[in-house]
Amino acid sequence: MLTTQFGAGLVEPPSARHRRSGAATRLHRPLAWMTFTMAALTGCALVGMFVDDRMLLGESVWLKPMKFGFAFALYGLTLAWLLSLPHKGSRATWWLGTVFAVTGFLDVGFIAVQAARGTFSHFNNFDADPVNAIGQQIFMSGVPGLFLANLVIVVILSWQRLVDRPTTRAIHFGLALAVAGMAMGYLMGYTGKQLVRDADGKVIELVAGHTVLDPASRDLSPRDAAPGMPITHWSTIGGDLRVPHFVGLHGIQVLLLAVVVLAWLAPRYPWLRAERTRAAVIGVLGLGYTGLLAIVFFQAMRAQSLVHPDSTTLAAFAGLTAGVAALLGSVYWKGRAAVRHESEL
Repeated sequence: MLTTQFGAGLVEPPSARHRRSGAATRLHRPLAWMTFTMAALTGCALVGMFVDDRMLLGESVWLKPMKFGFAFALYGLTLAWLLSLPHKGSRATWWLGTVFAVTGFLDVGFIAVQAARGTFSHFNNFDADPVNAIGQQIFMSGVPGLFLANLVIVVILSWQRLVDRPTTRAIHFGLALAVAGMAMGYLMGYTGKQLVRDADGKVIELVAGHTVLDPASRDLSPRDAAPGMPITHWSTIGGDLRVPHFVGLHGIQVLLLAVVVLAWLAPRYPWLRAERTRAAVIGVLGLGYTGLLAIVFFQAMRAQSLVHPDSTTLAAFAGLTAGVAALLGSVYWKGRAAVRHESEL
């Protein structure tokens, strides 16, 4: 009978070997508290979007805290679950997870404080306001702390088999994608200055932004205030580095969801019943998702909006789709051949 070990770290007792290694068996508590706090912030920010009509860059002052709260809640819960799985180096990863939780709480907390004050949290280095000055110091230390803590966790976990093969492969791909997505966020600091207005109409100079324009046409105009896509507000006038940043950070949730879907489909489709076959499918999806991240990253860096792809971008998408389809077809035929071989024995 088919079984899956997805989530085994939460419901199954660890083996004797893992008990000897001191592996964790519960959700990482600091990350769990951070997740709870971020979920609460998301709810409060959603309410704020309806009751507070102040705007920053053409969007509610509470949209950014809502998006950051949701993203950190989702990633924090995922990381808390990962660190609960039996693994080598669990003591080091516990402390790294704690660093991530504390710095995440401080960084997103500052974003919420600035939203309540009707001003900017990111790239607001020239405003001499004392609260902003303190917050920028938090950012300067907190953002690298988040990145480095996550990076070392990836290095520790990337060579270990944590649960079953499909889930482990999804974790390895997903963590690498998250590191790449975080690193791409740093490039926003090189997009050039812009003059914007806060919610009170005060002109503020931001040292950078998320919209990428051709350097020849770049000036101090508020490019991040231009109309964007619905809901996400991603730029429609140029590239937007938030796109690859988002795609990379949430790859792990997409791939883990794929693991769950494959486990659900396996009893209905015999070719998926072998763990090795499902792991191969996840490997193909991981490669495809990596290709997607590369495409949207280079699209943003070429000052091209996600919704206005040129022929080069469309050709890259077509090539990626064809490649993923071909690889999945190969896995399908090998899986069917294995099933036929077993039935003949």
